[in-house]
Amino acid sequence: MSGLSDVRLTLYQQELLEIPGVREAPRAPQESRWQQFWRRVRTRKQLLELSDAQLKDIGVTREQAVIEAMRPFWRC
Repeated sequence: MSGLSDVRLTLYQQELLEIPGVREAPRAPQESRWQQFWRRVRTRKQLLELSDAQLKDIGVTREQAVIEAMRPFWRC
């Protein structure tokens, strides 16, 4: 986006906020890259620790869980 487009979007958003009944949606806090890295490490480790019955409950085979858990951390 060009700087001019950014300005137009900002101005348009401000105009919308001035209309009664229109509010800005709450934003989720952004996750840092380190937080994202550690979340992926933690959840992939937890995935490997699930029993076969738990994996079946979520519709994932043991093979799929292992493949997902072994993905490089930089891949979603």
